[in-house]
Amino acid sequence: MTSEPAPSNAPAPPAAPGNRTATPSAIAVRSALEFLLTLVLLFGVTTIVRWVLGPSALSDAVPGIHLKLLVVGAAVGLLLAGLILSRPGRLSGGHINPAISLAMWRFGVFPGVSVVPYVLAQLAGSVLGVLAARAVWGPVVARSPVVYAALRPASGWTDGWLFAAEAAGMGVIVYLVGYFLQNRRLAPAVPWLVGFLIGAAIALLGTSTGGSVNPARQFGPAVVSGELAFLWVYLVAPMVGAVIAAFVLDRLHARRTVLTHRLCGTRADGTPLPP
Repeated sequence: MTSEPAPSNAPAPPAAPGNRTATPSAIAVRSALEFLLTLVLLFGVTTIVRWVLGPSALSDAVPGIHLKLLVVGAAVGLLLAGLILSRPGRLSGGHINPAISLAMWRFGVFPGVSVVPYVLAQLAGSVLGVLAARAVWGPVVARSPVVYAALRPASGWTDGWLFAAEAAGMGVIVYLVGYFLQNRRLAPAVPWLVGFLIGAAIALLGTSTGGSVNPARQFGPAVVSGELAFLWVYLVAPMVGAVIAAFVLDRLHARRTVLTHRLCGTRADGTPLPP
């Protein structure tokens, strides 16, 4: 008869923070929530562009493209913060951006097995959100200057310059988000930080790069409108910027760790982060 090994008194190693709840059912549910959140975001973005930049009394009342972009940026920023703070956003993490999902994995707080499902859900939600806006608002959404809210860089911008701008913009956002999520007192402010930064990118970069800094923001509008020029840049550059920013934050703050992948700044059950 073989003898059983003596029980060890050593504690079992803790599970990696990003892999504790990576069950297939959890991944499916949270990816579905990301799909819904991104659908609502792109429906909202297309709607905002339709009424602020397209033919409307509001568009007539707001003079100049720069002021219009400021209004668009403020509206999109508030919408994004609201989605992150919503119940679905709290459950999924409220990424609504493939580059954020990738960054949270690189920070070590999001399961790598969830990255691809999240990204696919976000991209699919982007397309459905634009189509929903077309169904609600009609042909005006397809015509200039709305064109399904698709972005294009200003005349003279090359792929390289656009890539650098989009990567740098996303890098700044990921660095600041990661820094805030390292501190339990700052973490609850992340939704407003993200909303402000995205709104500022739209207002400041709208006439040059378009101010996307989110692959899902451009994917749906580009696919539905057929405006595929520069799409690869809008998809890849933010992902590269996110990875670089995560690396830099880890190097500069090696003794501190990001506490959660939820941009609302809580633990999985919604309770505050530990001291």
